Amino acid sequence: MEPGSYYHIFNRGNNRETIFREDENYRYFLQQYKKYLAPHVSTCAYCLMPNHFHLLDRINENPGHSPKEPAKLSPVEKAFRDFFISYAKSFNKRYGRTGSLFQRKFKRKPADDLGYRMRLVVYIHANPIRAGLCTHFEEWPYSSYRAILSDQETAVQRETVLQWFGGREDFIAFHEEYRDWHP
Repeated sequence: MEPGSYYHIFNRGNNRETIFREDENYRYFLQQYKKYLAPHVSTCAYCLMPNHFHLLDRINENPGHSPKEPAKLSPVEKAFRDFFISYAKSFNKRYGRTGSLFQRKFKRKPADDLGYRMRLVVYIHANPIRAGLCTHFEEWPYSSYRAILSDQETAVQRETVLQWFGGREDFIAFHEEYRDWHP
């Protein structure tokens, strides 16, 4: 994962199992995400679904890592690993389960092209609509859609994302236009 680059990061529950069973699970996931990853990534969009999640992150600069050491995890890769382990251990303990919570290693796709990144934000936010969990973007409480349109404090890179779209009105219009787009 290259510093300064954007990535679509996603994964789902092992065997497509539920990874968020109740509201507290969603909150805890975001709390642990912030704890482990805030120093390493800038979050532009996210959506947590009952059995999977999507993130759009920019990898922050990290002058302490040498890419010449391929056998070692980079600080951001280690942070992601530690974050997923932390959440899985807590989830397993709470529900009396054992074994892997997530399917394999998380997936990541580069998202440096601005046009692609804009459609990806909409794709991420439209997940609960496509799954039939809600009918409008603002109804799903576990995505960054409302945080981007809000004036409340957020860790999401609101101003950056709105700038990509040309402002709030265009952000909303673009969501309506591309809600059925799939990468």
